[in-house]
Amino acid sequence: MASDSQERITSITHSDVEDAYARWAPVYDFVFALVMKPGRKAAAAAINALGGKVIDVGVGTGLELPMFNRNVRLTGIDLSDPMLEIARKRVAEQKLDNVEALLVMDAMNLTFEDGVFDAAVVPFVLTTVPDPVRTLDEIARVVRPGGEIVLVNHIGAEKGIVAAAENWLGKHGPSLGWRPEFPWSIVGDWIAARPDIKLLERRTLSPFGLFTIVRLARN
Repeated sequence: MASDSQERITSITHSDVEDAYARWAPVYDFVFALVMKPGRKAAAAAINALGGKVIDVGVGTGLELPMFNRNVRLTGIDLSDPMLEIARKRVAEQKLDNVEALLVMDAMNLTFEDGVFDAAVVPFVLTTVPDPVRTLDEIARVVRPGGEIVLVNHIGAEKGIVAAAENWLGKHGPSLGWRPEFPWSIVGDWIAARPDIKLLERRTLSPFGLFTIVRLARN
């Protein structure tokens, strides 16, 4: 069931996401690599400190894959096969042997068994899925007790000019493939409702605090 926070954000469908990222795929790295690099580096550093078997939810073109240590065994999933094709080329060209699989999969319906991963990294995904809470539930399900979930995402402004701009951009969310307006309460309320999840860290990142890294423990 959607929360009150979810009901206030722009509706987006799988078709919206697939269509948008089929268009974005050829230019995604050029447009987004630089601005999102600090977030990807922060997420990779958190995962590198853990090691083990890790699911990369929304791996896209695989920009963060070379940032992981080789003791991190990665399975990447994404809804967009055109994006994954670029990731596959990156893995082959850079000989990233620790990437065990790159799979077309819906983050809201992961096909893995419970607790099979030591950790999950979720870069810039929650704003792109139809149901962020269901996505978080699925990610928590496949991470073992004692593991971690590392999120990097844009968190919308609560008020002011930035909030107004995000709300305006939100009207174009389906064509963009993501929602510019995304309140912290979606994640915060989910954490509060899950006694098995503990917030370890939440901090903003450069540039300009545009993105936030969140580390969660799966108890």
